[in-house]
Amino acid sequence: MLQMMVTKRLGRRQFHFTVQGANFHEVVAEYDRLSFPDVAKCGLCGSDNLDLTARVAQDKFKYTSLKCLDCRGDVTFGKRQDDDQTVFLRKTEDGKLDWRVWEKEAK
Repeated sequence: MLQMMVTKRLGRRQFHFTVQGANFHEVVAEYDRLSFPDVAKCGLCGSDNLDLTARVAQDKFKYTSLKCLDCRGDVTFGKRQDDDQTVFLRKTEDGKLDWRVWEKEAK
């Protein structure tokens, strides 16, 4: 079993992921599943105070996001339909990260 440590910088934090496989090719394939870039700052307010978050909506939809802890904006991770283990940060049609403004839920 081979392993590779992958570091992603998201804002001021570094997140370390370990991928593994039976051989070099499998390790690199697992690394490719983390197909999102480092993100230096929030695309809305410019803060580097970012963190990873996860939530479940309606008891069935799982969401993972990169959230700005200052303005509460976020960009959601997407998954490929043919491989739900490959993740990426959602982008707009012009190729920029799809940062969304936080909206308070109606009660």
